[in-house]
Amino acid sequence: MTEQLIEKKVSTGVPGLDKLLKGGLVSGRAYLVRGGPGNGKTTLGLHFLTARPIEEKSLFITLAEGEEQIRENAASLNISLDDISVLDLSPNKKFFAESQSYDIFSPAEVEREPIAQRIVDEVDAIKPHRVFMDSMTQLRYLSTDEFHFRKQVLSFLHFLSERGITVLFTSEGTESHPDDDLQFMADGVINLNSTEYGRGINISKFRGSNFEAGRHSLRLTDSGMEVFPHLEPGFHSLWKEPEIISSGITELDELLKGGIHRGTINFFSGPSGVGKTTLGIQFMQEAAARKERSVIYTFEEQEWTLIRRCESINIPIHSMLENELLKIVQVEPLQPSPDEFSHMVRREVEENGTKLVMIDSVAGYKMALKGRDLTASLHALCKFLQNLGVTVILVNEANDIGGEMEASKEGISYVADNVIFLRYIERHADQTVEIRKAIGVLKKRLTDFEKTLREFEITPEGIKVGAPLKGLSAIVSGTPKWIDRGNGS
Repeated sequence: MTEQLIEKKVSTGVPGLDKLLKGGLVSGRAYLVRGGPGNGKTTLGLHFLTARPIEEKSLFITLAEGEEQIRENAASLNISLDDISVLDLSPNKKFFAESQSYDIFSPAEVEREPIAQRIVDEVDAIKPHRVFMDSMTQLRYLSTDEFHFRKQVLSFLHFLSERGITVLFTSEGTESHPDDDLQFMADGVINLNSTEYGRGINISKFRGSNFEAGRHSLRLTDSGMEVFPHLEPGFHSLWKEPEIISSGITELDELLKGGIHRGTINFFSGPSGVGKTTLGIQFMQEAAARKERSVIYTFEEQEWTLIRRCESINIPIHSMLENELLKIVQVEPLQPSPDEFSHMVRREVEENGTKLVMIDSVAGYKMALKGRDLTASLHALCKFLQNLGVTVILVNEANDIGGEMEASKEGISYVADNVIFLRYIERHADQTVEIRKAIGVLKKRLTDFEKTLREFEITPEGIKVGAPLKGLSAIVSGTPKWIDRGNGS
């Protein structure tokens, strides 16, 4: 007879964690939550207990903190334990006065062990569907030896599993007291940790179900725990439709042989102040005319300065914002983790149908990585968006005002389908030198493009792009120079 492959799942109360577990915990099994102090083990337990359906009951067995402290901590997270039973087995004055010891049970010992009897009585009276035990480590300290401890834990888990109860229990494994034995006995292991890159979570064991491996980001907030699964672009179907979208500027579209393709990744590269962000917003203005939504994630510029600049060049940004055809998200580079930022972008695209995403800039995004691999993170995010047909613009400050041109200092230009660059150029005329701007294309994956530079100007009426420039030198190396020979060219 074929074993049933589909098991009933129960929610952990943390949506991101349920996603890692492909729907939640397998009902009726026991799971270990590992981690040092302050990593969120009890917080996860509170979410688990309160995520039950209304007709089910939950029991919190505490061997560490007292019930009063637990309820106060839950209230501070806006988690109500009003309908949750708490069995307080934590040490108190009476415990020390009478030198009692804890002893969970094997079935034959139940009648003669008072602590075990309290658990049995509570479980039989409440008939809970979920039990959270915090923490199993306390039993280890109070057991006579390792054999006795393992016997206690196995008896406890068997007692609950025979009643179909889903169990979450915690451990604080250390080098002197490792918890390898608990990991073997558990049906699943959830690891919580904190490193220089921030808080993280990973699943190292999960019997009876698939799960998303690897380290994922975690945040503890005033309302509890949030988990942000690491983005894997390979899990999503490729989107294939070679539709060209216009910039709205005839001369720029001529340079691009029609525009850029929907669902492509685009580098807008150049030195500071040359107009990269403004160029990106030009594409968003044209998207708004098609009633398509865009979003800007700005890591460097304040939202109000961005709005002010758009106003000064006749971009109808207020209308775009009011009609929800544009959203500006100001991101503090050191605040979100890469997974958290990816989650933010994913939710925006999936919930709002956003068609164009601009990240301003790659340097700001790199700061958010806190030392992690920029190439891998950017690749995963951009390919995920591309697979959904979202057009991506990456603003990249690639070089200084002068000097050799390079698409990216970070070596990530391979990610791009299109590389559009902006440069400062020198115009020599009448023994004077003027600084102008030029725009060109280095790469366009799906079609040909114009192999020239055109003058690029930001005016009170908007962006203006001129005819192809002639007579330029040092285009790729040094600062391009445009010699005015007095013939109007």
